[in-house]
Amino acid sequence: MTLADLTQRTGEWLRGAGPMQEVVISSRVRLARNLAGMPFLSRCSPQQTAELEKRLRDEILAAGPAKTMFYVDVAAAREIDRRLLVERHLISRQHAQSSHPRGVAISDNETVAIMINEEDHLRMQVIRSGLQLSQAVEEINRIDDLLEDRLDFAFHSRYGYLTACPTNVGTGIRVSVMLHLPALKLTGEIEKVFQAAHDMRVAVRGLYGEGTDAAGDFYQVSNQTTLGKSEEQIVEEFRDQVIPQIIKYELTVRQALLKNQRPVVEDKVFRAAGLLRSARLISSEETLYLLSMLRAGVNLGLIEQPDLKIINELFLLTQPAHLQKILSREMDRQARDEARAHYVRSRLGTSWPN
Repeated sequence: MTLADLTQRTGEWLRGAGPMQEVVISSRVRLARNLAGMPFLSRCSPQQTAELEKRLRDEILAAGPAKTMFYVDVAAAREIDRRLLVERHLISRQHAQSSHPRGVAISDNETVAIMINEEDHLRMQVIRSGLQLSQAVEEINRIDDLLEDRLDFAFHSRYGYLTACPTNVGTGIRVSVMLHLPALKLTGEIEKVFQAAHDMRVAVRGLYGEGTDAAGDFYQVSNQTTLGKSEEQIVEEFRDQVIPQIIKYELTVRQALLKNQRPVVEDKVFRAAGLLRSARLISSEETLYLLSMLRAGVNLGLIEQPDLKIINELFLLTQPAHLQKILSREMDRQARDEARAHYVRSRLGTSWPN
């Protein structure tokens, strides 16, 4: 398994399957862990950082948390390959942009990714398509137990697991879902979601996490509290209260739009189809928006084609790093915009609404 192989398929977060997949793109659970007796990464010497990377890489691969895994030396990887991993949600932007020794162990199906030397010594991630938080939690707990049998994690009897950022102290868990909310965005109701999320101590971020915009009407919703609650409480509140409310709100607004503003919705869907069919230059940001409208059109029953699988693949494969890897050449922005337009037309072919 190599990085080049990743461009031949869609990542787990855009597989387009699983419960509530018309709204919930993916479910993700992360755990932050640090080794006992070692400084947090920001206080490590260069030698300690290098030692951590080597030791943790060897222990993870020996433990075998997934059936088959491959390891990427992020520090040694080319910039385009680091961007590829960010676009696939396998590493964070911070991890890609750092300069110290670091890496990531990835399962062949991309459902498991374990970052070494990100903000903490270890950041474990399990991701599932659709609303499958319980399954993701079960899997990450198995991996956590497997690694804790081999490694001594920093733990305090009162505060729980110790992490570089105080907001992660306690369980060290971050539970998040990726949502597609085109109706709430179109009507401006998304602002009410932001306010409600703030009141429930839930963070709402863009496509690639903190500090990013909601490209393609994708939003990441995650818990903000890890201290003072058990892992079970955090997951249950998020899974059974927070997310169902947002899903219900989005579905209700979708039906209201169809009933009261159907021509407006149809116009946006078919304009998106027309632009994707004829554009000769198209940015990654515009592509995400237009594909978002097509996806909404299919889910609302306004159009039958293109197939959702193709739409989901294009969300990912038209991103800058993926596009350049697929075409085996690095390009400036205008060249990418031209190549992207051609690639979209060739992939969608004649699968268009009339």
